[in-house]
Amino acid sequence: MSLFLLTFFLLYAGMHLYAFLRAKTAIAFGTGAGIVVGLFLFLMITAPVLIRFLEKAGYEAAARIAAFAGYSWLGILFLFSSYAAAFDIYRLIVWGAGALAGKGVSAFLPSQRLIFFIPLFLSLLTFAYGFVEALNIRTEHIVIETPKAPTAAGRIRLVQISDVHLGLIIREYRLKRILEKVKEAGADILVSTGDLVDGQVCRFNGLSDLLRQINPRFGKFAITGNHEFYAGFDNSRCFTEDSGFTLLRGEAVPVAGFITIAGVDDPAAKFFGLSKNISEHELLSEVSQENFVVLLKHRPLADARAAGLYDLQISGHVHKGQIFPFSILTWLYYPHQSGFVRINDRSSLYISRGAGTWGPPIRFLSPPEIAIIDLVPPKSSTLR
Repeated sequence: MSLFLLTFFLLYAGMHLYAFLRAKTAIAFGTGAGIVVGLFLFLMITAPVLIRFLEKAGYEAAARIAAFAGYSWLGILFLFSSYAAAFDIYRLIVWGAGALAGKGVSAFLPSQRLIFFIPLFLSLLTFAYGFVEALNIRTEHIVIETPKAPTAAGRIRLVQISDVHLGLIIREYRLKRILEKVKEAGADILVSTGDLVDGQVCRFNGLSDLLRQINPRFGKFAITGNHEFYAGFDNSRCFTEDSGFTLLRGEAVPVAGFITIAGVDDPAAKFFGLSKNISEHELLSEVSQENFVVLLKHRPLADARAAGLYDLQISGHVHKGQIFPFSILTWLYYPHQSGFVRINDRSSLYISRGAGTWGPPIRFLSPPEIAIIDLVPPKSSTLR
């Protein structure tokens, strides 16, 4: 955790320095203006710490304003740095080609002002688009034919929400939009695969009431994500259970006569000394394989020892990068970032892009989703 925070702030400070140098080269502002800009950038670097301090101290209104401003700036800065870096790569390629050809290439190189203002314009435009995209919740639908589903059961519908990140930014309006999709889906079972919360949510009146209105006939089940522990596990558990979910922490429960739902804690539990110390392999080895076994696991990594002991793992966490091109970086660690993946002949994995946002209140080329997973008796051997 400490290494992650150190790495984050070093990279974040580096992006601020990069933007400052780009601005100074393009605008050539004086010492006084430079000091003002520098102080603003320092404030933005420390904004995540300030936000947490205000939230924990109970200054909710100030924390919400600081969160929206600070995390919006993070998104704009990341987009600006990405676009500006693309221009730098272009300039380097053109300069290298000119050097090899022994010809002047100045006519092909944009001015310093252009390589500042064009990325700035594109980043603001992308942020505006991404803000709208984050509100456009989509429904992903898959059908799994399984011989474990008795013909009399017909269709059993699981609906997954993941990575909602209820907190300072994601509040009533966004949650209502998500739950409208859940209601339209007509869930028999609702599952939340972690990061439902991202703040001191037991203070947030009304949010658990909205979730409690969803009452599928076979129940609601949830697991922890990393942010449940970052936000404070007691608060997170309070909110999750108050919302009507059964929180599964290294546990498995039979549902609907032919389904077993198992859930495991996120690895972040170990850092906080809250791990249940039961592996997926241990948990699933005790589960009847005659049932259709659903494993709820926040991070979309398949444990090789457990593969074959479950039929379907349902995960989230990655947000499919949330903001392109950050998805390129997340792909390096999570090669499967969204959608349906076959693990082996017995086990499959479904990864949600998530319904909310973490940090910047935007998504770019990664629209939010809820997933509808229908389990049906086999009509053929085809998985659709």
